Amino acid sequence: MFMPTLRSSVALLRTTSRASLPLTRAVLPQNALPLAARLLSTEARTQIESAIKASPVVLFMKGTPAEPQCGFSRAVVQVLDLHGVPDEKIKAYNVLVDAELRSGIKEYSEWPTIPQVYVNGEFLGGCDILLGMHQSGELETLLVKHDIIPEEIPEAAPAPTAA
Repeated sequence: MFMPTLRSSVALLRTTSRASLPLTRAVLPQNALPLAARLLSTEARTQIESAIKASPVVLFMKGTPAEPQCGFSRAVVQVLDLHGVPDEKIKAYNVLVDAELRSGIKEYSEWPTIPQVYVNGEFLGGCDILLGMHQSGELETLLVKHDIIPEEIPEAAPAPTAA
């Protein structure tokens, strides 16, 4: 039904040279948000922002930390576990139970994949970024800096005993 109209519109665009099109400039209000941001409702944006600020570590994942539903989400949970991030400092959201959250968090962060990790309200990235930070030592430094995990104090060597 729409194909003939679509074809004729495309044909018209092909035959119209770019130079013959009038140059117009859309005037947007100063407080206008970028197009991608407008797709996310103000209410959804507010909910995501408050969720991100509610806990030191926020994880948007597929499944739950106890039962991850994808390998990337599982890897992120394992890395956080490896660093000893306490459960009370992590808030995880299962994007599989809320379609609006699943698409909304991608628009909010401008990051196309899940899982997504936030530390103290700052977006770190997904699984690949977190793994890279773990391997370089940056993740531990960041977690210590934000008082999420304690700084490891090297154990003192045992004093030699007198024989």
